[in-house]
Amino acid sequence: MRELYIYYRVADAHAASARAAVDAMQTRLKQAHPHLLVRLMRRAETADGLQTWMETYATVASGAAGADGIDAALQAAINDASLDLQPWLASPRHTEIFEVFNPCVS
Repeated sequence: MRELYIYYRVADAHAASARAAVDAMQTRLKQAHPHLLVRLMRRAETADGLQTWMETYATVASGAAGADGIDAALQAAINDASLDLQPWLASPRHTEIFEVFNPCVS
C-alpha cells in the first residue's frame, strides 16, 4: 500500500491563505475520491519567516477502492489539484512515497 508525504514551505504572512487553499483542495479531492484519507501538518517551529508544511495522502485499508493505496492515477490527480496552491508556496512541493507494512485497522 502506497502513501504520499508532500512537504513544502509557506511564508508566515501567507499561512492563512495557504491553509484555506489546501483545505479547499483536499476537500475537493476527498469528494472525488471518497476512499482518500488526507492530513495537513505543520512543523512546530518556523525559520526565517517560513513554515514547513506536510500533506499526507493514504487510502482506506479495507475494501476494493484504494486497497492498494495511492496509485499513479490518484497521485496525478493530487498533483493536478495542487496547482491551485502555487501562489502561496515559498518552495517547490517535494513528494515522498512510502510503502506501508502494517496498515492501521480498527
